[in-house]
Amino acid sequence: MSAIGFDNQQYLTMQSEQIRHRIAQFGGKLYLEFGGKLFDDFHASRVLPGFEPDSKIRMLQQLKEDVEVVITINAADIESSKVRGDLGITYDEDVLRLIDTFRELGLYVGSVVLTQFTGQKSAEAFKKRLETLGVKSYCHYPIAGYPSDVEYIVSEEGLGKNDYIETTHSLIVVTAPGPGSGKMATCLSQLYHDHQRGVTAGYAKYETFPIWNLPLKHPVNLAYEAATADLNDVNMIDPFHLEAYGETAVNYNRDVEIFPVLNAIFERIQGESPYKSPTDMGVNMAGNCIVDDAVCCQASRMEILRRYYAAGVKRMRGYSNEHEINKLKLLMNQSNTSPEIFPAVAIALEKAEQTGAPAAAIMLPDGQIVTGKTSDTLGAASAMILNALKALAGIDHEVDLIASRVLEPICALKTGSLLHKNPRLHVDEVLLALTISALHDPVAEKAKEQLSRLRGSEVHFSVIISDEDERLLRRLGINVSCQPHYETKRLYHK
Repeated sequence: MSAIGFDNQQYLTMQSEQIRHRIAQFGGKLYLEFGGKLFDDFHASRVLPGFEPDSKIRMLQQLKEDVEVVITINAADIESSKVRGDLGITYDEDVLRLIDTFRELGLYVGSVVLTQFTGQKSAEAFKKRLETLGVKSYCHYPIAGYPSDVEYIVSEEGLGKNDYIETTHSLIVVTAPGPGSGKMATCLSQLYHDHQRGVTAGYAKYETFPIWNLPLKHPVNLAYEAATADLNDVNMIDPFHLEAYGETAVNYNRDVEIFPVLNAIFERIQGESPYKSPTDMGVNMAGNCIVDDAVCCQASRMEILRRYYAAGVKRMRGYSNEHEINKLKLLMNQSNTSPEIFPAVAIALEKAEQTGAPAAAIMLPDGQIVTGKTSDTLGAASAMILNALKALAGIDHEVDLIASRVLEPICALKTGSLLHKNPRLHVDEVLLALTISALHDPVAEKAKEQLSRLRGSEVHFSVIISDEDERLLRRLGINVSCQPHYETKRLYHK
């Protein structure tokens, strides 16, 4: 059983109470900008063991009678068919997915806002599609001089020309399919229009990281910098908070840089600003729910190490650069992180050296380390999975869970009828074969029953593995890292 460092139930309680308090502070209506992922926040669950990936949604469900969701999407992202890297779908399709998911969870979706709208044809088509589906939509437009020209922004020609979003609930959750979608600008626009209509409302921001009441160089906060190394975000002491209260608080560069402008906009709209610092704007209570700091520190160092290996893989695939790698090296140094903190790295490399072929080593939640080697029928990932299941089920390592008479015809099918060059089975294929074997073999059935116990495991590969295997392992809840080089010197590796 993996160690727990975070009290998720306490977090749900404290977070919902904090948001209720903030709603009351502003007279009963709050625009809450949601940063990061609302669903499947696996980064948080990795660095704060015990944090459930769906915690934010569960917290909102506790407030669902008050919640109205507004989804923003940049019209330029619709026009360019921008794709979510983690899901492989375009931003406009993700808006529809988000609406369906919110509704399935009992949360009310009020509308969709097309930001930076200039009449883009694809955006207009999407707006009509939303109308056909019965979803309200609004348009917000580019504002010259945003965000620095406060006088023009807070005027009829600036925020005043945006559509006013009709809302009916007290907590307006503003979210989006990805960054750059205009969440904050949408909140500011609503504050302006509400003020013009005599409606009292406020704004707050919900970002899990960096955690404001942890030290600047705490591994959890450094892990956030590692996660955003490609964006070059930097954690820093909030100078406004220090000046106003004499207390140290951690924020990140973009919020600190934009705060003077936001403060001026708040003053222009409402006469005075409710906040003295960017930290004041946040409602995050995660730092108060860490129950074992050492566990979270170790988990965060593991995350930094994974991010370092992932950046190396991205560079090999042409998606990264030396700046990102160097930033991660710096973070590893600051957090006292090295491959030695993860014994599976050395074991995987040793196994590869012994066999002369790609290999893997997985550290199971109970601390056991199991290896997998490449064979004629199985890739290293597939062999590792079968060996891990045997270890968890107490099955002798020499036992074959899938008979060769089952594996060999499948391999022949791949290279014969399906024209694959590589006959070895991927993880999904070997799990299907295991499931078939389990119909008649109680030992295979016993191994298959262990699949859920793989969640939370850490695996390292001696080479870059296929996209198919990596996706499958992540779906099983296994954290993956790879040495940043390919098995062969070929240029094409799909």
